Amino acid sequence: MDDSLISARFWIAVAIAGAAGVIRGITGFGGALVMTPPLALLYGPQMAVPVVLLLEAFAATPMMRDIARAVQWRTIMPISLAACCMVPFGGYLLVTADPQDLRRAMAAIVIIFSLLLLAGWRYSGARGLPARLGLGMIGGGMLGATGMGGPPVILYLMSGPDPVSTTRANMNVHVVVTSLGALAMLGWRGILDEKCALTALLLAPVFYVGAIVGTRLFSRFSERGFRQFALILMLAVSTGILLA
Repeated sequence: MDDSLISARFWIAVAIAGAAGVIRGITGFGGALVMTPPLALLYGPQMAVPVVLLLEAFAATPMMRDIARAVQWRTIMPISLAACCMVPFGGYLLVTADPQDLRRAMAAIVIIFSLLLLAGWRYSGARGLPARLGLGMIGGGMLGATGMGGPPVILYLMSGPDPVSTTRANMNVHVVVTSLGALAMLGWRGILDEKCALTALLLAPVFYVGAIVGTRLFSRFSERGFRQFALILMLAVSTGILLA
């Protein structure tokens, strides 16, 4: 096994994955936002993005029964398919951009998104099919470049009239569909290699245990309280990454 996979850096990544899994289980969306900036600092964006996408693509497995009952396919599929179409354009930035600039961009995205949600900002624009397609295209470009295409979609979904269980299910489906699309693009570009796959495989158990724990916590405690906790955590981590 590569020594880098059993180093202190790797065990830090394990701790990050465990925390991200808990947040993912609670919120339905926070895994990539917690993991991507610090993993990009540890491994670089071109390794962090595929590792996170591999974990996210299968993270909804413990939640599929509840998701199938609550998801609104007519709402989320146009967004997700449009996002998949734009992922290659973001992938070009992942390959060509300066890694340090990209890492800082990842942290800045999380900071801005967390501050907007903590401030109670809600999307109040159009909600028809054109808006969903445009939203998906923006998110897809962000996903391909940074591994984090969720923020604009989350802001859109959380501002709607749906109950939190439906919003959470919609976001889970979106993350899985777009992560699979992004992984196909990264494989085509040669970024998704054996080292990325092995790292994701080693991080998967703690990430999935965290997701199961978070799912159970979601049903027992205040969703608002956990959401605020997740946002504050993401804000603190990303601010540290941005200043590092």
